[in-house]
Amino acid sequence: MVDPKLEQVVQFERRRPDVQGDAHPKKLLRAIIEDGDHLAKLASQHIYSSDQFDRPTLLQLFRLAAKYEANPDRFSSSLNGQILISAFYEPSTRTRLSFESAWHRLGGDIMSITDRSTTGIAKGESLMDVAEMFNNYGDCVVLRDSQESSVREMMEALRIPIINAGNGTDEHPTQALADLYTIFKWRPDLLTDTPGAPLNLCLVGFPAKMRTVRSLLKLLCYFPEVFSTVTVVNDKSCSDMFAPGQLEQLEQFGLTVNTSDDLEQVLPDADVVYINAISWEGDSFKQYGKKYHLDASSPLKEDAIILHPLARGEELSTDLDGTHHNWYFSQARGAVFLRMALLTCLVKRAERVLDVI
Repeated sequence: MVDPKLEQVVQFERRRPDVQGDAHPKKLLRAIIEDGDHLAKLASQHIYSSDQFDRPTLLQLFRLAAKYEANPDRFSSSLNGQILISAFYEPSTRTRLSFESAWHRLGGDIMSITDRSTTGIAKGESLMDVAEMFNNYGDCVVLRDSQESSVREMMEALRIPIINAGNGTDEHPTQALADLYTIFKWRPDLLTDTPGAPLNLCLVGFPAKMRTVRSLLKLLCYFPEVFSTVTVVNDKSCSDMFAPGQLEQLEQFGLTVNTSDDLEQVLPDADVVYINAISWEGDSFKQYGKKYHLDASSPLKEDAIILHPLARGEELSTDLDGTHHNWYFSQARGAVFLRMALLTCLVKRAERVLDVI
């Protein structure tokens, strides 16, 4: 049965009329079934890959995020006395600010590094030594680095948890968590005993190169019954669309995966359209699928939603911003609450929230 405490969480519908695609987190709270506290095992963990999660943990994490989103002012002291080290050695707007917003909303303090050249790394200091210093200065680290190996190197020396906020073309697990959280806010019935029709997901991107796409595909494996098909759209002239083992993992978990180079043909049947164009490679970025664009004239299904990890370019027109297809702004907003939930768990403060209601 649904946790009776969920009924006490929100007595109101929270909806911002100025933001298209905003959701009722109350509906998501009601949809997620309580089956034991799986969040405790996240305490002090390093978050490197989407592969680390399982279905029960994801459901409880989404429940906690929905609790924060439903009443964001209620839990403002959970991280009092805790310090986040926010280390972003690659350009970022949404990810850095949403992590820092999440930590501040919970009452914590932040030390922020936005330029590798201002640290000892510029003098040749090893990441292992940097990690040892972080152990003394903070309680949690969020790291974005264009070098894929940096997070793992620091994990070897860190005694405080670190979160991978994007490492080259490898992964971006918390973005994928926010993506899936958004889908379930839109369709909470998919988590009930009487779910509606499963979703056709159109994913415009390059799974072998794009870390947001790679991490999202891993999470889909935990909910194969939710997605009837996953159609990856990209120029088929691109070699190695999938990384080794990537497609096999999806099929092993029962997902039906199709590929296409014709976006206009796929869109009329797609319930969720996830579009991305940028892949960080080395110290810069590369754009893929330049011929694919979404705008108000695209043949979208009437009730389809569009997701985008942002920042966007020409692939996503601003004339969709004022339409009901726009869930990418809600996606960005919800990422704050999802990260609030994850951070609370990592620094062993989840019980302060779970015991309040």
